[in-house]
Amino acid sequence: MPASQCPDLVTMLSELIASPSVSCTQPDWDQSNLQVIEKLENWLSSLGFKTEVMTVDAPAGKANLIATLGSGPGGLVLSGHTDTVPFNAELWQTDPFKLTEKDNRFYGLGTCDMKGFFPIAIEAARKFLDQPLQQPLIILATSDEESSMNGARALAEAGRPKARYAVIGEPTGLKPIYMHKGMMMESVRVEGKAGHSSDPSLGANALDAMHSVLTELIGFRADLQKKYQNKAFKIAEPTLNLGCIHGGDNPNRICSRCEVEYDLRPLPGMNLNNLREDVSKRLAPLADKFGVQIRTQALFPGIPAFANEADSDLVKKAEQLTGYQAESVAFGTEAPFLQKMGMDTIVMGPGFIDQAHQPDEYLAFDQIKPTVAILEKLIEKYCL
Repeated sequence: MPASQCPDLVTMLSELIASPSVSCTQPDWDQSNLQVIEKLENWLSSLGFKTEVMTVDAPAGKANLIATLGSGPGGLVLSGHTDTVPFNAELWQTDPFKLTEKDNRFYGLGTCDMKGFFPIAIEAARKFLDQPLQQPLIILATSDEESSMNGARALAEAGRPKARYAVIGEPTGLKPIYMHKGMMMESVRVEGKAGHSSDPSLGANALDAMHSVLTELIGFRADLQKKYQNKAFKIAEPTLNLGCIHGGDNPNRICSRCEVEYDLRPLPGMNLNNLREDVSKRLAPLADKFGVQIRTQALFPGIPAFANEADSDLVKKAEQLTGYQAESVAFGTEAPFLQKMGMDTIVMGPGFIDQAHQPDEYLAFDQIKPTVAILEKLIEKYCL
């Protein structure tokens, strides 16, 4: 397809929104992202980018796309994820899969978080198609950011792409983000023994043991919050949320099984595996005390916390271009995986996080041109 056939920004956004690519831990919701990847590959290859599709092992069929313009040892990555969260169609005022223009906004699932970043990045790249790049411009599209982050994990394991700088276009209102908390989702399962409730000696009550498990988890949270503080965050401490609990089946039966699931948001400098080991050590004595088995499990591998240097070259350049001082956020991104590959990384993109993950998601018109202009300046600095 010749470059002249690469669609305009609005057409690209419309086609991406019309291509369902939900990622979810529940198989009934989970979808392939290959249709989105294929569109991006066709558009970018028509503009002269060298494209590579990296298959990511997943039942629904997933892939990453690495599209490179120019060559060299450094360069700039403009990165986004191709998937969206699940949705409640009955709560939307418009069709989630049809780009709707209304009130100076583009409505549709993924407009803000974050399919909208790709047409904007491509629009910025068009300016440089006929210019000799000294360092490569790489547009990166990943899979499963909204569930497992397996796309970014696969890239980090492969050590690709190679670049010196990376901008992840998550919705930040064009404020550069240089730090965010990590995310862990964990479970603790207590296995006891059922029996008639009239005689406690006939069984081992998992709910009794779970009471002490919860006490230990709450104590663990308090200890973490005393030990770790980072005033750069609005909530300066790590958080541990007891999210859900399930156990037992009838009042007159000794509870044989009980499970709690919790969410832990660690600060930069806190190691996920060390935290898991600390929990296991705290809970181990309870098994003998109550005559039960206690199993801890990670519900997904977890997202490490991310922290760049506040005075890194990219952070300072982004501050200069946007007029905003770099900040921290509580939500997680793919930033730690790109940073692991040695890139000076920030999170910065159009739209706002409070417009994501809810009905009537939108991207305001007035976010688009400023984003294109900022990306053009970054390409000019790091690729020309």
